[in-house]
This record gives sequence, C-alpha cells and structure tokens, in this order.
Amino acid sequence: MSDVLPGPEEADLVAAEPAVAEPAVAEPVQPLPPAFRVMDVEDVSMDLPSSYPLVSLIESEPPLRSLVFPVGLTEGTALALAQRRMESPRPLTHELFMQVLQRARIDVVAVRLIGRDQGNYLAELDVMAPHGRERIACRPSDGLVLALRMPVPAPILVDERLLEEAGDVVPQGG
Repeated sequence: MSDVLPGPEEADLVAAEPAVAEPAVAEPVQPLPPAFRVMDVEDVSMDLPSSYPLVSLIESEPPLRSLVFPVGLTEGTALALAQRRMESPRPLTHELFMQVLQRARIDVVAVRLIGRDQGNYLAELDVMAPHGRERIACRPSDGLVLALRMPVPAPILVDERLLEEAGDVVPQGG
C-alpha cells in the first residue's frame, strides 16, 4: 500500500464516479380539498302520489346542474316558507332557532352539502360565533331553512362530487 495521494488524473476519475442516490422517501399524498359549487333553492314541490316533497337546487352559474332530493313533509313546508320569505302566524322551530342564533350573535356563514350515504344527503352549517368559526353537522333541510332565514341569506354550497357521481359520496375533511 502506498501513502501517495492520487495524481490529477486519478482525482478526476474519483470525482467522475456517480454518487449513490439516497432512496426517495414517498411523502403521503394529501387528498385535494373538496370543490364546492354555489347553489340556489329553485323549488320545493310535491309530486303525487309521493308523500315527500322534493327540494330542487340549481347551480348559480353555468353549467347550471341541478340536485333534487326528498325531505319530510314538515321540513318541506318550512323550506317553502323560507324560500318565499313568508312568516308563519306563530314561529316555527326554524324561525325560533334563527332568533336564538341572532340573539346569541351567531351567524350562519354557509350551509354545505358534503356527502351522501345510502341515498341520504349529509350537511353541515358553517357558523361564526363570538368565540370563532365552527362547523356543525345538520340535516340538509334544516341547514337550507336556516341559511334562507338569515337576514342576508347564507350561501348554499354543494360538494361537486354530488353533482357528478351516483351512489355514496364520502365527506372529505377540509
């Protein structure tokens, strides 16, 4: 063995050797946040012989897709009254709850339809309270009525997958 340092030619050969690459560590793939479309309540109707009213939502902007789903009779009545900005002779449950929210200084920022499970739509209220913003699970009909009952109606947001996919749609975090 020689204690001689490599000459210039040998140094070039050492430098020209390819470096061994470290194995790449795959970063976990984060799901994209859901894309929401702004919708309007187009109609609440009753097609006989069905015993359930149908709620029709339509996109506010093109391509103007619609989403139609059934609700209970009392919920459909409350939603039809809210859509038409009509008051009842005595406060209905939604009207009472809206007064409680207003007195507690809680605003409904939006209602979101976030999924579908075995034909049942899943929704949440996005509210702004004095202590901050929160999301609260709710039935779509309740969320829609409260959104429409706000002094300035809150937007109705629908996960775009509900307009594109049939069957169950699992809510995404976000």
